[in-house]
Amino acid sequence: MSIFSGIWVPLITPFADGEVDHAALRALVRRYADAGVAGLVALGTTGEPAALDDAEQDAVLATILDEARAAAHSAHSTHSADAPALPVLVGVSGNHTASMKERIEQLNALPIAGVLMAAPYYIRPSQAGIVGHFMALADASDKPVVLYDIPYRTGVRLELDTLLTLAAHPRIQAVKDCAGSLDTTLALIRDGRLQVLTGEDINIFNTLCLGGSGAIAASAHLRPERFVALYRALSAGQLDEGRRIFHELAPLIQALFAEPNPAPVKALLAAQGLIRDELRMPMTRAGDALVARLRELVGLDRTETHVAA
Repeated sequence: MSIFSGIWVPLITPFADGEVDHAALRALVRRYADAGVAGLVALGTTGEPAALDDAEQDAVLATILDEARAAAHSAHSTHSADAPALPVLVGVSGNHTASMKERIEQLNALPIAGVLMAAPYYIRPSQAGIVGHFMALADASDKPVVLYDIPYRTGVRLELDTLLTLAAHPRIQAVKDCAGSLDTTLALIRDGRLQVLTGEDINIFNTLCLGGSGAIAASAHLRPERFVALYRALSAGQLDEGRRIFHELAPLIQALFAEPNPAPVKALLAAQGLIRDELRMPMTRAGDALVARLRELVGLDRTETHVAA
């Protein structure tokens, strides 16, 4: 059975004075492991991979994998190399099939849970071209593949027939669903071959109630234990409890996407002293009014520092 269920956190990349802050990154991995999340996504959109050079991407992934293994050792009270690591899914993006294939072949050697891949951006290929692209990449991968349907970033959506065609490939096991189509979401869940992880955080409750497998949720950087509790309640059929938790989280989810992701997430993590509030251009920090609103939502004292020591 596929592992792609539960709450997955698409990790931000913390910076300090313009460089990747690997100590803060390790602390975040441990924080989410302790919260009981099902897995982590490295180098997804939330991690600003377009702003990282190849060496930085490799270093970020190495840190996440190392700490995911260490967190698993701690959780199992053992230092055995056989302890299962917290699963890590790796984002692979681009619009050049051959280059992406080379990257996937490099990743085959690493202990990752799979690769997350969106449709080729900007060039707007036909659906036949999308099928050929993903089939070629899935053929090259030794790991499971999670499709990423996010047309407002790529400029092209994965049509339902395309997704159902791709579901026949043995390594294509799940989809991160950001298309905003209830018909497609329901059809994929009813088909049953792909696990459906919502990538639109406000749709977590809906998707889980329909029978989806979980979420890749940037907002789960904050209050991760409550997102895990939401998933567990709904998985156990505790609809009233799940609804109560979701209504508690909904204002925070909405505020975290009031400005481009991951700026609001980073602002609130910085307000909690976990990272520096730094992004790389062309991304910019969240506005003061939104930061104040976010701090209010999580009950932070306005006199606290916004920057980690």
